[in-house]
Amino acid sequence: MGEILAVEVVDLVKTYGPTRAVDGLSFEVPAGKVTALLGPNGAGKTTTVEICEGFRRADAGSARVLGADPRDRALRPRVGVMLQAGGMYPGARADEMVRLVAAHHAHPLDPDALLARVGLVGTAARTPFRRLSGGQKQLLSLAMAVVGRPELVFLDEPTAGLDVRARHDTWDLVEQLRDAGVTVVLTTHAMDEAEKLADHVVIINHGRAVAAGAPVELKGGGAAGELRFRAPGRLDLDQLLTALPEGSRAVERAGGHYIVSGSVDAAFVAAVMAWCANNGVPATDVRVEQRSLEDVFVDLTGAELAP
Repeated sequence: MGEILAVEVVDLVKTYGPTRAVDGLSFEVPAGKVTALLGPNGAGKTTTVEICEGFRRADAGSARVLGADPRDRALRPRVGVMLQAGGMYPGARADEMVRLVAAHHAHPLDPDALLARVGLVGTAARTPFRRLSGGQKQLLSLAMAVVGRPELVFLDEPTAGLDVRARHDTWDLVEQLRDAGVTVVLTTHAMDEAEKLADHVVIINHGRAVAAGAPVELKGGGAAGELRFRAPGRLDLDQLLTALPEGSRAVERAGGHYIVSGSVDAAFVAAVMAWCANNGVPATDVRVEQRSLEDVFVDLTGAELAP
């Protein structure tokens, strides 16, 4: 029997005028796991999530959420959505909004305990939404998404604008949701967040899925590695690759930061260092590391993630 899916997207298309925001996108979200959707700005992530949440209609293809059409009203008590500012009542207090959402569910979490869990207590709980800080608004939106004990929750940049403490508390809450069997679909620009939380990753570029799998699979497993070093800019990397085993790769990042990848063993490192020595290249800060998820992202999309 195959893996149970909470979300299944097949050949999804959404067009805005001449722009195809989503261009034949297909991916799956395993039930009971955390799936991170990654992609550059404009890749189609937000549009795709809004279709899966039932807020937008696809032009072609299909999306199934918990086995149903995303616009099926019967899904509402089963799915939690992290709303942005446009979905809030500006004059309502934080505690009032969480209680309002809780009242629409049969077996909600305790609103006061949840507010305390996300750090919205005392004055913050009694503050109207419009007067909350950006980070407090994020925490309130998170609380509203999970208070109804959903089977599936969509979290859009849940830690944006949070301080370090609140960020780690949010990570703990996401892990607790997964431990309770909740499926989490997470969009984030933070690679450490995706590596920390995600069981499954989908990388989207130009409206299509360019890679999907567990983080360790996308990084090439334990056998693949990288040699990193710093040197003057614009080295002849094609010439360097002629001294290395077939299938090796080399890229230059900003600031003369070089990454050479392949089956990195002692002979591989010696070959790179010998090439540098023979060509008068002063290599510094030399280190061997496992390929990171951010490296995979940059290789596949050609874009650096926003800090």
